[in-house]
Order: sequence, then structure tokens, then C-alpha cells
Amino acid sequence: MDALEMRDRLRDFVRGELLRKPDYALADDDPLITGGLIDSFCLAQVGVFVENAFGVYLPDTDLTVANMDTIERMVTCILKARR
Repeated sequence: MDALEMRDRLRDFVRGELLRKPDYALADDDPLITGGLIDSFCLAQVGVFVENAFGVYLPDTDLTVANMDTIERMVTCILKARR
């Protein structure tokens, strides 16, 4: 799976499961946590989704605002964890 497909799947997950607004216009660089769209408790859900959807385990130390505040940052973190 390439980075573009990851972005799309993450965006769908965030919009549908975390925001509960499937049609929300969410850009790759929109701040999720610092922008008040989700809270830090949602990061555990992101971690479970990433493991199930992409087969990549993200340790708790990676589930931070710095790594998970945007779709783009999430993809970067996942790609690093794949290595």
C-alpha cells in the first residue's frame, strides 16, 4: 500500500470514526488535536486502526501529538515504523 492510499484510509477513519462526520473536509495538514477536532484519548483508537488496517504496530511512545496531529504526520510515522 502506498502513502496516498494510507492517507485516504486514515482520513476516512478519522472522519467516520473519530469525528463522526464522514463528509468533513479534512486536509492532510489540518491539525487534529491542536485544532480541537479530536482529543489525545483518540490516539489509542488510531493505534488500533493502524495495526489492523496496515499491519504496523505503533508503540505508545509514538502515539503523541507531535506524530499524530495531522494525517500527513500519521503517514510519516507509519512509514517509519514499517522499516
